Amino acid sequence: MWRRRSSLSLTLHQSLCSSTSSKLPNSQLRSSSSSSSSAPNSLDLGFPKPDVAPPFSSSSVNISSLASTTRHYARCYWQLSKARLSMLVVATSGTGFVLGSGSAIDFPGLCWTCAGTMMVAASASSLNQVFEIKNDAKMKRTRLRPLPSERISIPHAVTWASTVGLAGTALLASKANMLAAGLAASNLILYAFVYTPMKQIHPVNTWVGAVVGAIPPLLGWAAASGQVSLNGMILPAALYFWQIPHFMALAYMCRDDYAAGGFKMYSLADASGQRTALVALRNSLYLIPLGYLAYDWGVTSGWFCLESSVLTLAISAAAFSFYRDRTTQKARRMFHASLLYLPVFMTGLLVHRLPDNEQRIKEDNSVEILSFLETKDEESENLNENEVMRSRVRKQPRAPVAYASVAPFPFLPAPFTIP
Repeated sequence: MWRRRSSLSLTLHQSLCSSTSSKLPNSQLRSSSSSSSSAPNSLDLGFPKPDVAPPFSSSSVNISSLASTTRHYARCYWQLSKARLSMLVVATSGTGFVLGSGSAIDFPGLCWTCAGTMMVAASASSLNQVFEIKNDAKMKRTRLRPLPSERISIPHAVTWASTVGLAGTALLASKANMLAAGLAASNLILYAFVYTPMKQIHPVNTWVGAVVGAIPPLLGWAAASGQVSLNGMILPAALYFWQIPHFMALAYMCRDDYAAGGFKMYSLADASGQRTALVALRNSLYLIPLGYLAYDWGVTSGWFCLESSVLTLAISAAAFSFYRDRTTQKARRMFHASLLYLPVFMTGLLVHRLPDNEQRIKEDNSVEILSFLETKDEESENLNENEVMRSRVRKQPRAPVAYASVAPFPFLPAPFTIP
């Protein structure tokens, strides 16, 4: 019975194929014959022909997987490096380089310095996250970082940090100078191995972090001029004093998060926030003399002195408002004011900076003035000495007269002298 049914279905299938082939043109007949010869099993069983994959499908899959892997690790490296913070560090270093360049700016040297600074800053930030992986996992704003979320392993992060740190230091040593490379290496050690563990020990970590933030502009100045001078301390001093109100505002806004992470911030020991606000206000006022010093030391023109004073009074007003009304809203306003202060201050330094020749003219004028004053002082001293000598001569008593005892009258001259 089964054989009869199979033979009947086979004859019906053959008759249908013959009828359809008679209606098709020759080209379609050739294609159908080739397809039937190439896939006889599908034709015999009555199923449609499966799609044949193109010969390059495996390579396309490999390229797409490689692209997704590259995007994944690029995103992890970006977050490990704290790229936006590192770019701010690069901006301060580049500003220091321009200020230390004088009249002629070495643009290739500026690019190499910025690249090396970026690599060292990325290394320091990556090591910071390696050491704080458990703390970051407890905080809301850091729990999604690559290490707490286990998107990258700890050995991988350490390898990345070590590679870019060494490469950045070597780049600064070869393209800038050893002083800049030494400052970069010391800043990396200070940030990763001193500031990072101190955040869990004592609130003084904020001031240590301020020192870390003040070194990059000094690095740029040293890379351009090859030395560290008094004129190069304007921007580092501004960054040091600026960071205190900036981080005090941030620590006050995120004090619950910092407490959950186990960090010893200054605001956690100040329930009322009064001392935190007072520290922010005091360091804001310390920024006022920097514009005058930049003008007095020949770094900028007199316009920067005025602009810097107005800018500093603005951030001081925000700090004073936070001191009077210690709320999260006022702290956020001071935080935004600090974010605005730094780029405007650095832009003013670059716009009003004096080239090297103008600085030399000012220095020569000051030297001439000093020499003129010194000569005047010497002349006045000589005159005083001459007057003293003349007065001494005038007031000098006459020599004792040997004959006064034998003169007949004291007012007449003696006729002879007695031996």
